[in-house]
Amino acid sequence: MKYLVLIPDGMADRPSEKLGGKTPMEIANKPTMDALAAKSVCGTVLNVPVTMVPESDTANLAILSYDPKIYSKGRSPLEAVSLGIKLEDDDTAIRCNLVTVSEDEDSYEDRIMLDHSADEITTEEADELTKALNEALPMEGRLLHTGISYRHCLIWKNASATYDFARPHDIIGKRIGEYLPKANNGGAEFLEFMRRGYEILKDHPVNVRRREMGKRPANSPWLWSPGQNPALPSFKEKWGIDGTVVSAVDLIKGIGICAGMEVVDVDGATGNYHTNYKGKADAAIDAFKRGSEFVYIHVEAPDECGHRGEYDVKHLAIEKIDALILEPVLRYLEGCGDDFKIMVLPDHPTPLDIRTHSPESVPFFIYDPKVTVNGVESFSEACCSATDVKIDDGSTLLSYLIH
Repeated sequence: MKYLVLIPDGMADRPSEKLGGKTPMEIANKPTMDALAAKSVCGTVLNVPVTMVPESDTANLAILSYDPKIYSKGRSPLEAVSLGIKLEDDDTAIRCNLVTVSEDEDSYEDRIMLDHSADEITTEEADELTKALNEALPMEGRLLHTGISYRHCLIWKNASATYDFARPHDIIGKRIGEYLPKANNGGAEFLEFMRRGYEILKDHPVNVRRREMGKRPANSPWLWSPGQNPALPSFKEKWGIDGTVVSAVDLIKGIGICAGMEVVDVDGATGNYHTNYKGKADAAIDAFKRGSEFVYIHVEAPDECGHRGEYDVKHLAIEKIDALILEPVLRYLEGCGDDFKIMVLPDHPTPLDIRTHSPESVPFFIYDPKVTVNGVESFSEACCSATDVKIDDGSTLLSYLIH
């Protein structure tokens, strides 16, 4: 038996006036998803427990059957694992975004968060900036590691692993002073790193060039989501099958590594709309051919479109996932001679109107060509919500697929 799980990150949304009262899933031309959903078990699932923040680490842990209330220790330690960083017991990993804040104000606190991704800065440019921060802000036991695009990992010995940072994608358009670490509650060193980081980055040659090209500068570090050494039970021991993860995002790769799964790197996979969709499909097919029984394809593009408020692009990302990933992998599975099942769902919603994650349930379908099921007319939030299948604990969902 072969199992394909496809996660279009943040694909679920809310009806928007800018889209004629519809969602990106409803306006997207996605014939393969819709055809499979018409013959699938369809419903909704809550991947993030109501007591937790709707983040990709908690949601994807749940989908892979790891209860986030037990195993979620912050996203940064998982990203550190993906980067090959060995965390000691006294190390705290902290996500460090390179963001764009406004520059006209007199004080750092009065600046406005403009972009959590600095126009999705390239990894090569970001590497120059992370090196500049390390050189200008040396501190024993603290080192910033370059990740992908705007996403980086700060390792800091004996730092708080539970500090309540603000998430940069939650405060787009807002004055950052309300959300910066507070000196009077243990955040003084974090605040100093971010404030001094702005002074180092604002006139860096990389940002000078970006302004000349009409791009936003990556002019400030932003710290959030700390955590310490992650540990997950083996996926193979849990389920008795070999698993492979295909993703461009360090967080998802880190989950796969910690679960003992194979993690595949795809050339040109960026984590944004301009990713290598075909390369991900090819990697999944190759994994199946090499004997993997379970392939987990994660595509970040719809989530980034949601965060950036790209009303004209998010549905196009869904269409590319349908045409360039799901359709060719389905075609392979139908011709490979083995039994197979397919599950498709977003991890959480990332509504365009709010530009951040929201906590509600998401639509899903489970397709088994050997089982006759009357599904839904279209794979969408509304159609799946109208069914009687409602799963309140996302960490149980995988058992429905496998068993």
